[in-house]
Formats: sequence, structure tokens, C-alpha cells
Amino acid sequence: MDALNELVLAVKDTIWGLPLILLVLGTGFLLTFRLKILQIFHLPRALVYMIKNEEGGKGEVTSFGALCTALSATIGTGNIVGVATAITAGGPGALFWMLFAAFLGMATKYAEGVLAIKFRTIDKDGHVLGGPFYYIENGMGKGWRWLAKFFATFGVLAGLLGIGTITQVNGVASAVKDAFDPDTIYTVSLFGATYSWTTVITAVAVSLFAGLVIIGGIKRIAAVSQVIVPFMAILYFVACMFILLTNLPALPAAIGQIFAGAFTGTAAVGGFAGAIVKEAIQAGVARGIFSNESGLGSAPIAAAAAQTHYPARQGLVTMTGTFLDTIIICNLTGLSIIITGAWMQPGLEGVEVTSYAFQTAFSFAPFLGQMILTVCLIFFAFTTILGWDYYSERCLEYLTNRKMGVLKVYRYLYILAVLIGPFLTVEIVWNLGDVMNGLMAFPNLVALLALSGVVVKETRSFLEEHPRIHY
Repeated sequence: MDALNELVLAVKDTIWGLPLILLVLGTGFLLTFRLKILQIFHLPRALVYMIKNEEGGKGEVTSFGALCTALSATIGTGNIVGVATAITAGGPGALFWMLFAAFLGMATKYAEGVLAIKFRTIDKDGHVLGGPFYYIENGMGKGWRWLAKFFATFGVLAGLLGIGTITQVNGVASAVKDAFDPDTIYTVSLFGATYSWTTVITAVAVSLFAGLVIIGGIKRIAAVSQVIVPFMAILYFVACMFILLTNLPALPAAIGQIFAGAFTGTAAVGGFAGAIVKEAIQAGVARGIFSNESGLGSAPIAAAAAQTHYPARQGLVTMTGTFLDTIIICNLTGLSIIITGAWMQPGLEGVEVTSYAFQTAFSFAPFLGQMILTVCLIFFAFTTILGWDYYSERCLEYLTNRKMGVLKVYRYLYILAVLIGPFLTVEIVWNLGDVMNGLMAFPNLVALLALSGVVVKETRSFLEEHPRIHY
């Protein structure tokens, strides 16, 4: 297992080297410039469109339903575990780069939403299929179909082996074990190793409930997401705000650590080995993209199903996903970890870091803090599993020309991946997720750069036709 982890780590470091980081940030910067900082000046409009569905548009689900499907996939363990791993690897400065990448990523996510609607296909039965594979093929031309297939292939693998299944259920199992069997007292031997019964029960339960929803397809996934996503986001927001408010005097120092670490690195403190600026940037950008998926190409697959007439309108709705996911939720997680000193505790990794922050903040009832985090993580991860099944199925649908037999087999493989996820190590799981993300990002970012002129044209046309908020 150690040899496999070293191999995966080497591949991850190669993919997430300077070229991809520059491509991610450069694409976001170019789109921000060409769209005239749309993510700031039109954010209020986007937030209104987020909760106000358009009437009479073609599609399979409402704009809000499409957003919730996308948010169900983005608001996941990346918001809890991913932020923790970023800060422990790159220091508090990693949070700055995560937020900076998210700011640029809002423009990127907007462009993805625009192109998803612009180049989607709707058959005679009303079935919608869209995303990077179609805006690459139909927008850039048939000669680029190989690039579209490249994206779709790694989209399937990312769902099956990376961000969609293993990382999510692994985080849930770790949190449940820490809450109910932290000393691994109740054990069972499986696959030549010893595991806590809580891990086994979590794997079976999550797989079962995920399977019941996944079989129902996009409409059932959207229906479940519209209920769970707002609930879990509000609960987590309230819990994190409690942590910050009860530690308010320490907030200025925490913010100072973030800015200092972003540009000068973080000196060794306690059990922390120290981080240089490069590590802060790499950890922040990689984990930020893992969380909000801006530039990854996944969100436009859900956006394509939205009932709307205007690509730019759905682009604005899609953009709010990055704002809510990273600017709000990841930021709150990061501040909670830094303000409580959880990131400096030796021997902690993954969800244990965030759990320490919650238990410390809820000092009057540590178990309550841990249970709140566990409940949020379960809901976060569960909906991400659902959302990524939809993404990866659409990628497979594109690759196989809608061969339903293949899709049905894939659903069972997907559920099986959820089942085995908790039995893999934390480090290899997250490194594998980063590899799949990077391989998806390359073709999508190339398409966004090539089609940026289309995005600008659609934006200008919509804003000229609707200078005020259009319902």
C-alpha cells in the first residue's frame, strides 16, 4: 500500500505542478478581466436568480434544482476534510490562496454555466445532455472530439475512484468512528486487516441509502438535494459562526496568520513541520478546486439540465455555487481551524483536525460539537455521492451514446466503490482524488479559453436586453 501511495503522490505532484496551477488561475484571471469583474458587480443579481426560477424554459429541472444538484456535489468533505488537509499541509496561508482561487473561479464557473446551456442537446423526449464534452465538440468543432472524450473518460473515473465516492464515504466513516469508537474497541477482521464496526456499518448504510436515490436518476437526485443542501449548509454555517463569535478576540490574529502565511510561509510551530509559500499555494488551489470544482467541468453537466432560455442567466446561477461553497463555507471552516489552533496539533489528519476545532469550541459539551460536525459531514458527503453519480453517468452516456445497459452496470459499480471507500487510507484517497481532478481540468480549461469570446458575447447580449434583474 505504501508503494501505491508513493506512486499516486508522484503522479499528483506532477499533475498539480506549476503549469496546471497557472492554467487554473490564468483562466480565472482572463475571464474576470474580459467579463469586467462580473463576480462582484453582478453577484446580487446572481443571488436573486438563484432562488427565483425562470418560467417556461426548456430543461429537466428548475434552475434552483440544477444548482442544488451542483451544490450537492461541491459541498462535501472538501469543505471539512479538504480545508483541514490544505491548512495542515500549507499552513494558514493556504486558506488565502483557496479564497483567491475561488474569487477567480467564480468567473470560471460562470463561463462554464453559460457554455453548458449554449451548447447542450435536448432530444425529442426532452432528455438533456450537456457539459464540457458538448461545448468542446460543438463549440470548438468536431476535430476536438478527442479532447471531449478525454474529459468524459476522466469524469467517469473521478466519480468512480476519486471525488465522487471514495473520498466522501472515507470522510464519513472516519468521523463516525471518532464519534462512537475513537479507541477502536469494537472491531472486526476484514480483507486481512482490523476495522471498527462503526466503519463497516457506515459503509453499508451509506451505500444502501445512496443506491436507493441513485436508481431514481436526476429528478430524484435534484428533489433530495433541494431538501438536504439548504438544511445542511445552514446548520454548518450556524455552528461555525458560533465558533468564531465565541473566539472573537482571537480572530484578528488568525487573519494575520492567513495573510502572513500566504506570502512569507509559516514557521514551524508545535508539531507542524513548517510550510513554504509554494506549499501554501499548491495546497490552497488544489483543495479549493476539489471543493468548489471551478474549472473542473463538473458543474456545467448539472447546469445543462436547467429550465432556462438564457445561457448567461444560468451562468450567474451557477457562479453562486463557488461563492457559497468556498467564499462562505470553506472560509468558515478554515477560520475555525486556525482560530482554535487545531491545525497545529501533532498526529491529527483529515477530519480529526476539524473535529478538534469543534470539540475545543464547544468546550462545555465537546461531544455536542463533534456530533454536529459528524451530522454535517454525513449530509455533505452523502449529497456529493449523489451529485457525482449524476456527473459521471452523463460522461459515460456521452462516451457510449446512451447505452442504458452500460449505465445500469456503472450504477452498481459506483455503489460498490462507495462500499469499499472506508477501507482505504486517508492519504491515498485524497491524492487519488487530486489526480482525477487535474486530469479533468486540463481539457475543460482549454475549452474555456478557446470559447471565452462566446461567453463574453452571450453576457453582453443578456445584460443589454435585461439591464435590470430579469425574472
